[in-house]
Amino acid sequence: MSQRRWIIKNAISNNVVCARNERNQERILVGKGLGFKAKPGDEIDASRVEKEFFLKSKNITGKLYALLAKTPEVYMEIADQIVREAEEALGRDLDEAVLLHLIDHISFAVTRLSEGLEFKNVLLWEIRSFYPREYEVAARALDLIEEKTGARLPEDEAGSIAMHLVNAEFDYQDLNGSVRMTELIHKVISVVRYQYHMNFDEDSIHFVRFVTHLKFFAQRLFQDKMLDGEDAEFQGMIRRQYAESYGCAEKIAKLIWNDYQIAVPEEELVYLTVYIRRITSAGGGE
Repeated sequence: MSQRRWIIKNAISNNVVCARNERNQERILVGKGLGFKAKPGDEIDASRVEKEFFLKSKNITGKLYALLAKTPEVYMEIADQIVREAEEALGRDLDEAVLLHLIDHISFAVTRLSEGLEFKNVLLWEIRSFYPREYEVAARALDLIEEKTGARLPEDEAGSIAMHLVNAEFDYQDLNGSVRMTELIHKVISVVRYQYHMNFDEDSIHFVRFVTHLKFFAQRLFQDKMLDGEDAEFQGMIRRQYAESYGCAEKIAKLIWNDYQIAVPEEELVYLTVYIRRITSAGGGE
């Protein structure tokens, strides 16, 4: 097997460089002293390379260079491991911009902690309930951060890390999208609880399915990609057979209009009705 070769394109910091490999592919390399006094065109001693990173988007790569120039490289190692674990746990690729967001967030969180500044995540309960897999990865991330930096971040930060994963999973452009999605899910569940005077078993498969439907419903809502079919016969049947659940769905649609000025199409109302019927029947029902 041929020896790996890298030629430096530019040094990002004392320990991080941008380089091209033997196939002229651009990579970010991490290793002790790799960037110290390094000049473009220098060949790198392959034995000194500890980590190799690759991002597809040149725009994201450029932003990463700027971030790594002012952030210790340990945070890139932490963020990269979190993303890998998340993709394995969730069974899907995440938007690679999440690497940037995690590096920036975690480094700032550790700095805040050292300065005695506390952060309270007001959505922590909702995040744990609505995104259990993302939260589980984020909770393990706190152990990783402590191992690598010596700083033990509070549980609130696990909630924030989980939201970055949700953000990357649902392809929002910024964290506000996933925060709005979480808030909407909370509002919808509150409407259903109030109308049916019931609490739900949050560990049950019925609750998990309901929340999963609401996640994608909220994504479609905020990205203006809502379902709007014309199967009038099916829609009429659902309205008649599940009248109480349909009435609950109408209340949710009214709430969405009042809070977001977005009209919910009939097809979305019908599917929402079906899921409301399922979860309320499983927990006592109509």
